[in-house]
Amino acid sequence: MSDVFGALAPIFLLILFGQLLRRRRMLPESFWPSADRLTYFLFFPCLIVDELARADIGAEVAGMAAAMVTGVLASAALVLAARPLMRMDGPAFSSVFQGSVRPNTYVGLAASKTLYGSAGLGLTAVGIAVVVPLVNVLCVVVMTRFGRDSRGTGVRAVLNGLVRNPIIVAVAIGALLNLTGIGRPPVLGSVVELLARAALPVGLLSVGAGLDFGAARAAGAGVALAASAKLLLVPVATGLAGMALGIDALMVTIAVLFNALPCSASAYALARQMGGDTGLIAGIITVQTMLAALTLPLLLVLF
Repeated sequence: MSDVFGALAPIFLLILFGQLLRRRRMLPESFWPSADRLTYFLFFPCLIVDELARADIGAEVAGMAAAMVTGVLASAALVLAARPLMRMDGPAFSSVFQGSVRPNTYVGLAASKTLYGSAGLGLTAVGIAVVVPLVNVLCVVVMTRFGRDSRGTGVRAVLNGLVRNPIIVAVAIGALLNLTGIGRPPVLGSVVELLARAALPVGLLSVGAGLDFGAARAAGAGVALAASAKLLLVPVATGLAGMALGIDALMVTIAVLFNALPCSASAYALARQMGGDTGLIAGIITVQTMLAALTLPLLLVLF
């Protein structure tokens, strides 16, 4: 247990350091949106391409993918089924739904690399290839149905958003390089690798800078429901499905780790774009990020 806590502690300390940098105004306020954009459109896609190009993708990862999908769909189904019992409007519900399924991949890649090295990082990249497209589809569909400003967002807009998503594009490129046997191309591959190294530190600092403790203090039942679903239901359902399918122990662990991640800050951007409750999603992201410092190690030890 102490080894797991010790390995994950630097990740959450780096997140807190990002919050400190923003509170102390050690960098211009304009730095953080620029850092987010650079990480999202360049550093993070380079990391995905680099890891997927070199990952050992065999037929056995299908079981891991199935377990991860099971966990996400279980949470989505439960939250949708509970919708009639919730005393909240559509925009608030859409934010709770996002908070119940969307993972923070920055934290996941950092944790898997720290705990399980290149093998864990490669499997996490495979997990991203499966879960990120699924979660994006689910969240956009729910936002289309329940968001405040979602008129005119139909199937074409959903598909267009997925095709232009830099993470999904990176997954497609990395998978193509892997499955064709090309792997990491000479020269260009080295450039991609160098850019990829900036993804995790800059991404984690940005996660910390984006925490909203004011929204967290105003947290209510919606935040509690999203945290229970995302930090407990999704990973437990994933772990049980993985064991039932008889997949490799490391794959079960990585699947649980990835599906136990707190909600991503990208949920805030989607809520703002499609009429969700931005105050509620800010509280959900902040509370989950803080709670994950405890729930992640406990779930990893359990599974």
